[in-house]
This record gives sequence, C-alpha cells and structure tokens, in this order.
Amino acid sequence: QEQLVESGGGLVQAGGSLRLSCAASARTFRSYDMGWFRQAPGKEREFVALFGRSIGGTAYADFVKGRFTISRDTAKNTVFLQMNSLKPEDTAGYYCNAASSYRGGKPSGYNSWGQGTQVTVSS
Repeated sequence: QEQLVESGGGLVQAGGSLRLSCAASARTFRSYDMGWFRQAPGKEREFVALFGRSIGGTAYADFVKGRFTISRDTAKNTVFLQMNSLKPEDTAGYYCNAASSYRGGKPSGYNSWGQGTQVTVSS
C-alpha cells in the first residue's frame, strides 16, 4: 500500500482559496499517476484532477476547470491542488490517489488512497 498524506484543508468563505498537498514516497511519485478526488456527504466519490503519464499531462473535471490547478514538486514528491474561487458546492472530503492509470476519471489497476482532508466552503 502506497502511503499518501494529504494536508491543507480547512474552512474558507465562498470566493476564497485553499491549497491542498499530497506527500508521497519517491517510489510512488515516480511509478504512478496521481490524482485528486472528492466526496461530499451522501454522494459518490468523484474525480477532480489528475496527472496522467498516458495523456502526457493533466486533466480536470468540468466543474473545476479554470478554478483548480494540479501541480507537483518533484524534489518534494508532493502533488498540490490549488483551489481558487471556491463555492459552497466544493465542500467535500478531498482525497489523493495514486494509480497505475486512470480510465474515464477512475483509477485503473493498482491504486492507493490517502486519508483525506476536509474542505468546507461557507456561503
């Protein structure tokens, strides 16, 4: 099981920003695609953003395009999710994932999840 440790969640007003971090081992960072997912109470976990080797870059869910940016620091083996212009509907637990690949926004093959970090956006 690859260890992923998220941080950076919190409470923010609508229109505000947060940056989430996901720290991984060097092996994980080197070997797997990595992504962010979220899950709101009573809803299924959904894809937010990812780094995909097969696509040679990044992909985003439509509802975050232009607001969220996924990036990575290879020296620190860390993936970030910069979230701007936050809306109350962005309130959810945010989870980092490492996977062999992603298909249709879902992890494919081997995959591992972090423990999650809560983001709450007040109106």
